[in-house]
Amino acid sequence: QVQLVESGGGLVQAGGSLRLSCAASGRPFSSYAMGWFRQTPGNEREFVAGISASGLNTYYADSVKGRFTISRDNAKNTVYLQMNSLKPEDTANYYCAARRSRLGARGMAEYDYWGQGTQVTVSS
Repeated sequence: QVQLVESGGGLVQAGGSLRLSCAASGRPFSSYAMGWFRQTPGNEREFVAGISASGLNTYYADSVKGRFTISRDNAKNTVYLQMNSLKPEDTANYYCAARRSRLGARGMAEYDYWGQGTQVTVSS
């Protein structure tokens, strides 16, 4: 079992930056691939970024490529999402997820554990 707690959300102006953190506890963090997803009311949860267990491979949605960076610190059991050049359309509840595999993935169904989410609001 893995418990995930996100932090770092908030209100920011368009063009600004935020860094989300996801602290994990439970099974060895370094054996899990991790991902970030986001969801707005009335819409399905969508993939944002993923990272392999080693951290060597990263994956991004086209909508955030070049603006967001996912990283992890296995010594701290934490995964991060650095978000730069934020746009109003990035406004969403952001969720951290863990996958019982060393390989990253883009589909919601491929992740086994989820955090409660942290709200990001980007004003225009």
